[in-house]
Amino acid sequence: MNYNIPNWLIITSGIGQIFTALIYPYIRHQVFDWYNDVKQLKPLNQEIAKTYGRYIQGLNFSFGLIAILFTNELKGQSALAVALTGLITAYWVGKVATQIAYYPMYDIPKRKLFKVGSYFMNTLFVLFAVVNTILFINNLIGHYKL
Repeated sequence: MNYNIPNWLIITSGIGQIFTALIYPYIRHQVFDWYNDVKQLKPLNQEIAKTYGRYIQGLNFSFGLIAILFTNELKGQSALAVALTGLITAYWVGKVATQIAYYPMYDIPKRKLFKVGSYFMNTLFVLFAVVNTILFINNLIGHYKL
């Protein structure tokens, strides 16, 4: 069974991933007061935390750029398409699972903007997970003739 994901949906997902990368510093600073928390760590741990933050931002941006620039290749059912969509799927499904499992335990500021923003961001994360999961399954089926 082949699923035909429209290019506009993949590109929309890509734009959303780039948006998450660009908004990430604002969320860390304004919503989570992340920088003040990081300052309490030892210097090496501060750098590790900042590096992981940059990894997240860089991956979000890169995955978005790949989705926009290589839309057809992501649907190509090649071994590389299987591997890349599998990686992106694992990343976003892991993000959604982490969001569900751990984030409800924490208190996010009650401002209306942050509440609406959290619903919007979670919707985006689910969109990324679903689009890439369908791409991955389609690539698996097509590449391995399942």
